[in-house]
Amino acid sequence: MTDSDHGAVPKRPPGTMTPDEQFLRYRDLQRYVGWTDDDARNVQSLAALLDPHLRVLVDDFYEEIQRHPNALKVITGGTAQMERLKGTLVDWLRQLLRGPYDQAYVSRRWRVGWRHVEIGLDQVYTNTALSRLRRGLLGVIAEHWTGEVHEMMRIRQSLNTLLDLDLAIIEDAYQAEHVARRQRIERLAAIGQVGGGVAHELRNPLNVIKTSVYYLLNARNRTPEKTAEHLARIERHVAMADGVITALSNFARMPLPDLRPVSVQKIVEEAIETNPPPETVQVVHNWPLDLPPVQADPDQLRIVFANLVRNAREAMPEGGILSLTGQRDDAHVEVAVADTGIGISEEHLARIMEPLYTTKARGLGLGLALARVILEKNKGMLKATSAPGQGSTFVVRLTAAI
Repeated sequence: MTDSDHGAVPKRPPGTMTPDEQFLRYRDLQRYVGWTDDDARNVQSLAALLDPHLRVLVDDFYEEIQRHPNALKVITGGTAQMERLKGTLVDWLRQLLRGPYDQAYVSRRWRVGWRHVEIGLDQVYTNTALSRLRRGLLGVIAEHWTGEVHEMMRIRQSLNTLLDLDLAIIEDAYQAEHVARRQRIERLAAIGQVGGGVAHELRNPLNVIKTSVYYLLNARNRTPEKTAEHLARIERHVAMADGVITALSNFARMPLPDLRPVSVQKIVEEAIETNPPPETVQVVHNWPLDLPPVQADPDQLRIVFANLVRNAREAMPEGGILSLTGQRDDAHVEVAVADTGIGISEEHLARIMEPLYTTKARGLGLGLALARVILEKNKGMLKATSAPGQGSTFVVRLTAAI
């Protein structure tokens, strides 16, 4: 176990408990194990007996550390640092034996836990280190105790309870900081993914715009037709860049849905009209006459089916069949969007609805993730089945309105 080298109070890491919260947690743990003022007095009565032996126990502790490379690697300052750590550990043990078991006591134990995360020491070494110190303390008591045996057993029990409380608060801090650090790393990774995806998606339209602007500024004797062509290219690629930004904005700030009865067949047919497949793709509609409306937000539902139709179209670059099938399933309506395209491997299928995950050379990987989020907010769900070379089927399941 290590505290800060000089006993200074390190800055509390973001996201962890305040000292007041730490102390309240500790008091709750004390009540849970039945810790009393008598236990505190029992431990404090051991201070005079154990104090002369603490340095020997600490020397033994660090001699053992030197036999374990995974524990020793965190001590990077050589002999000088080890001597400072020995002094810190002696002070730590004296505080254990003397108290008081107040907020300052708890804060120091808490710092040990998150300090171990900071230096990369696995928590298992804290557990085993405390076990070795416990064994040494109990060994000294057994060797030098001169009172009644039953009294020794009672005092030993109080000491064991206090050591268990120390370990609990250290582990609590370790887990809190470990989770907070992992979340920070995941957030940074997500920012990196988004940044890379946005850069990739925006670079192409910006390059096209730059080329057209250069032509319009520098071309000699340009014709009205060429000018109109380049202006149209600029407008088209500005819209493309705006679409990337809109997709990110929609994903980050999807509003609560306005649920009302909606014809899902009409929504799907609108998606086909706004994202018309090429002539090489045959569209097949299978809609039962008695298909009831669904309870959903029509604007959000349009985003879902536009994404699914667009994905199906892109999965069939050489052409194929796009099937749109509706059916009632008790209190629900299911709509299957199926293609005969390239399909998706099992490895990718398990992750295609994760934000920022994509198998495409271009794309942010937000389309299916956004569709899934929308459907969940609309009390629905999205399922996918696929096999490489055999096409994919995405099933939207929604609550029937009647």
